Amino acid sequence: MNEHWISRVIIALAFGVAAITSTCQVYAQSLDDVLGVRQATTQDGRKSQAKIDEIKDQTRDLLTQYKQVMKIVDGLRIYNKQQERLIRNQEAEMAELNQSIDDVTVIERQIGPLIQRMIDNLEEFIDLDVPFLMSERKERVAFLKDTLDRADVSVAEKFSQVLQAYQVENSYGSTIEAYTDFIELDGKSRQVDMLRWGRVALVFQTPDGEITGAWDNKARKWTILPDDYRSEVRKGWRIANKNQSADLVILPVPAPESN
Repeated sequence: MNEHWISRVIIALAFGVAAITSTCQVYAQSLDDVLGVRQATTQDGRKSQAKIDEIKDQTRDLLTQYKQVMKIVDGLRIYNKQQERLIRNQEAEMAELNQSIDDVTVIERQIGPLIQRMIDNLEEFIDLDVPFLMSERKERVAFLKDTLDRADVSVAEKFSQVLQAYQVENSYGSTIEAYTDFIELDGKSRQVDMLRWGRVALVFQTPDGEITGAWDNKARKWTILPDDYRSEVRKGWRIANKNQSADLVILPVPAPESN
């Protein structure tokens, strides 16, 4: 009886140990599964975190690029506004220029006849003026007439040349000059020393000093002066040639005419 009971106890213990062993095995297997899942989850988490970090970096790069692009866009907006203002100003200038071109065309049509009248008036003035440097002055008028008919010279240049001729003529009234010329005396051509004192007096003297005369513009001829003027004309000649300092010179001056 005792042996039978012991046997049953031993059997029971054996079954208990087996059950415990089986339970432990099941528990160990479950723990391994849990640890494996956790390890896989950790690896997936790391991968996900790496992916997140990568996306974050890409997002940061895209944001930086976006900001740079927006700066460029803002700069282009400002540039475009400046160009629009520039284009408007240029269009306004073009309109003014076109108007000026139209005005110039009208002026050119009017200035041509004006230049012609100025040349004609200058020629007439020289013919009626005191006859000094006539060859030079008439050549200047001939040059102006020739230039007026030239197509390769602009209207502005033609007008400028006429103005220069007028300025030269005007300068004669405030200068003195001594030069050698040929004049008609008693129907003969004589070489004389000529003295021009502005436009007030034009006198001459032969190289030997024997004959002294002056131009009578009213009578349009040369007249012989008394011997009293001989030394005065010679003094004026020396002053004009800068061989003598400025001094009082007595020359025949036509009396003013009353209106």
